[in-house]
Amino acid sequence: MVKISEKMNVLFIITDQQRADHLSCSGNPILKTPNLDKLASEGVRFTNAFCTSPYCMPNRATLLTGLYPNVHRVRSNGMKLSEDVPTITQTLVNRGWITAAFGKLHHQFNTLPFRTDYKSTESFNDWVFYPDKSYPVRENFPIPYYGYQEVETVLGHGACLAGHYLDWLEERAPHLAKNMRNRWKDLANFFSIFCEHEIPVELYSTTYVEERTIAFLERHAKGHYGNSPFYIHCSFPDPHQSVFPPGKYRDMYNPKDIELPSSFDDLENLRDHKFLAPYINVMPGAILRETNEEEAKKFTAFTYGTIALIDHSIGKILASLDKLGYADNTLVIFTSDHGDFMGDHGLLFKGPAPFNGVLQIPLIIKAPGVTKPATSDSLISSIDLPKTILSLLKIFERKHPPDMQGFNMTPVLEDPKKKLRNSCFIEHDDEVGVIQARVRHLITEDFKLTAYEGLSDFGDIYDRKADPHELHNLWNESNFKEKRFELVNKLLQENLKAQTKYPKRLAGT
Repeated sequence: MVKISEKMNVLFIITDQQRADHLSCSGNPILKTPNLDKLASEGVRFTNAFCTSPYCMPNRATLLTGLYPNVHRVRSNGMKLSEDVPTITQTLVNRGWITAAFGKLHHQFNTLPFRTDYKSTESFNDWVFYPDKSYPVRENFPIPYYGYQEVETVLGHGACLAGHYLDWLEERAPHLAKNMRNRWKDLANFFSIFCEHEIPVELYSTTYVEERTIAFLERHAKGHYGNSPFYIHCSFPDPHQSVFPPGKYRDMYNPKDIELPSSFDDLENLRDHKFLAPYINVMPGAILRETNEEEAKKFTAFTYGTIALIDHSIGKILASLDKLGYADNTLVIFTSDHGDFMGDHGLLFKGPAPFNGVLQIPLIIKAPGVTKPATSDSLISSIDLPKTILSLLKIFERKHPPDMQGFNMTPVLEDPKKKLRNSCFIEHDDEVGVIQARVRHLITEDFKLTAYEGLSDFGDIYDRKADPHELHNLWNESNFKEKRFELVNKLLQENLKAQTKYPKRLAGT
């Protein structure tokens, strides 16, 4: 076995659209996640972690760059992260790390482009229907890719998948791969809430991500990369809809046992909401989908099943990390890109809304020699993770990508009671389908403020402690005007700090 590098390794595990309360260690009374619970018992679990943008592409670009969406310019889904934007992966390569990504990346658009001359390395259309050398797929996949020296990707969700995973499936079960290609012919499958399939657990995308991650660890342990430390991006495309867990996980949780959220019946009130009302159910396959009791319970039960399988795979990856001798020298991070309404206010999925279900994320960090088992209620944002990772790896700040905007949260990892942030700022530009909106959120320890472009006389303010289900908007409360002004002013200041300083000034005095 190869000699372990003195530099710390990184295993960055991320799921897609998983709520903060969808872990048993966070208090979920039904879902069981024993392996993530064990990781939480060995590291720091954050109870006040928030995404920087509640959509996949903007927040994933932030996790790679340490920049707000307005700066890295992936403001909404359907855009491409410019390869000119500096990434932490390239910084790591420059300092001697080997970088690899397995699973979902989503740094380029994956659905059909507006024009045929727009190309994306992560477009399902090219992978499924035009897999020849004129497209950046398969053997023509560009490496390095945003600083990753190895990539084995999964595109899509549920049973509508492409990328290297589809080739892997083709080798093992051609009939299942054929069925998947046929599903892609009708995009309603991609946007459905439940897309049925017959893929067994051993051939499901979660197992693929697990297998490819462990295979890398085993290659590394055999010395294939010399003495270089590693950075692994291990990215599961679940539990994002469409959701239909494989095998025994499909029936692991009974919809009848699911308790609907306390705000479930609030949808009728939202029909009078000055901002949300026109957008509810205009894109039911992706955004602000109204739901009913039967559907919400089934969706939640199936989501729990997919997370249970992910937890099982994470357990096997962490066991391999330990077996191969890496556990004491590997920084392990678990998080998600954003959450899901999951029945909150009678809604499913995500969208430009003021509610916690989509904004709050799970976050567990285990840093050998730094963290001790603890739970922290300190505010932390996705944008803090890139700078924190580089700092934990003892890479001098002058070697970081320029102008990173997050906090180095190492002091909180050392002392989970420490407070570095007094707020989290969330950008949300929505340019998906018929929804064209710009929303900004401010999270403090006590309150959450949401402001909407074009509505100067209306917003949402919730008392996070007294009103955790977000049923009582304080915006127009007569005795709250002073606090409202304070929060709006704070939001303005945070928004100003987050704005891009590019292009740089070149002239003299």
